[in-house]
Amino acid sequence: MPYIPHQLPEDRTPLITENIDLVDIIAGRMVTQVPAFMNRDDMRSAGMMGLIDAANKFQPEKKIKFKTFAEYRIRGAILDEMRKLDWFSRSLREKQNSINRCMVELERKLGRFPDEQEMANALEMSLEEYQEMLGQVSHLGCVSLNETLDHSESGNSFQDALIDHKLNSSPVNVLEQHELTHIIAEVLDQLSEKEKLVISLYYYEELTQKEIAEVIQVSEGRVSQLHSQALIKLKTKVKKDLD
Repeated sequence: MPYIPHQLPEDRTPLITENIDLVDIIAGRMVTQVPAFMNRDDMRSAGMMGLIDAANKFQPEKKIKFKTFAEYRIRGAILDEMRKLDWFSRSLREKQNSINRCMVELERKLGRFPDEQEMANALEMSLEEYQEMLGQVSHLGCVSLNETLDHSESGNSFQDALIDHKLNSSPVNVLEQHELTHIIAEVLDQLSEKEKLVISLYYYEELTQKEIAEVIQVSEGRVSQLHSQALIKLKTKVKKDLD
């Protein structure tokens, strides 16, 4: 049972005990966004502090559901803890940049996305070493479907391209959105079958890495590797086309 400060108002205690599951749920969804050295216990600990903070600051008179408010505070607490750990380490960032550069060069040379063995060969390492590096950089949060792709005020993202914005959109915005959606559709079609499956299960079905691993019968680490490589491919292609 997680520790709950004794000074917490008695009427707020049920808010925590009835919503403890939220911490694990949100931690599971954020597992690919945190550094390798931030484990699930670190995330749960930070998430619990966010839940307790939410219970202390919740104001029912504002007509906002506690679950909605708590989810925001829990996620924020985990992200704050992540920043404190200074997760943009120089060595991991250099590994990420090496993969990105290699991906761009091989894609230009081959006229298609390289497979893992081709990437490993180009980086002069074994397949196992390359896959291990993929797992490491995945925890940098190097790219996600929520990452901004340009520096305009609209801040287009991968996720935005999958949402219908026809209502209240100007003709220019609709055209830009259509172009981004078309680019992403082309890239998704070029992913390996397992990469497509991981992206679909994670972003559309909203399964955790553990659940995806069970579905496609691989380890959680392998899911992390596939997720990382698929998103690097997306980022490489989309940024090049938009530029």
